[in-house]
Amino acid sequence: MKLRQNAKHFAYRKALETPGIRSVANSGLVRLHTKIFTGKADPARAEERKAHLDGLFDATMDTYLRALQEGYSEAEAREITHIQANFDFYNHGWTEMMEFPADELEAHYDRYGEFFERWDVTIDEPLGQFAPPEGLPAAPSTPERLDDPDHPHAEGGFADDVYVETDDGELIVGGQDEPEDVDVSQVVTDED
Repeated sequence: MKLRQNAKHFAYRKALETPGIRSVANSGLVRLHTKIFTGKADPARAEERKAHLDGLFDATMDTYLRALQEGYSEAEAREITHIQANFDFYNHGWTEMMEFPADELEAHYDRYGEFFERWDVTIDEPLGQFAPPEGLPAAPSTPERLDDPDHPHAEGGFADDVYVETDDGELIVGGQDEPEDVDVSQVVTDED
């Protein structure tokens, strides 16, 4: 998968790992991701998906932290959560929101198969043990889109490794090293 990566991603990581500001960072990241992906949704369907997406992205923050604790890099941990989200989008027939084509689902799963199996994550059950006990808020599916999927936001061909695009457009396999001067205050107060 191809992701963007810059100093802000490392600042969010540090904020999520810091007691006392984790909940603020978590809330901000959930809002940000819901905003991004409702923007990719069919406009007629975006509003009805918001609560579900909020719950999904909140649960993936726990996945992200667990992956980091298990030694995955920042880019890998973030990619794992994006893969989970794309499994969920696929299961709902929300193909217009997917970041990689449906024919790459298995390849993305296989790259992190050991992690996914340990935490009971499958394509059909994208959150596995990270699912909230009460489940996610329901949202209407569009299964008819699976017959002829439209992926306007998907970039294929990046299923063999994690690829990150830097702020200056450079494509790096595996991601960047964490900068030394990560400023957590930059993200905690952000509303973007």
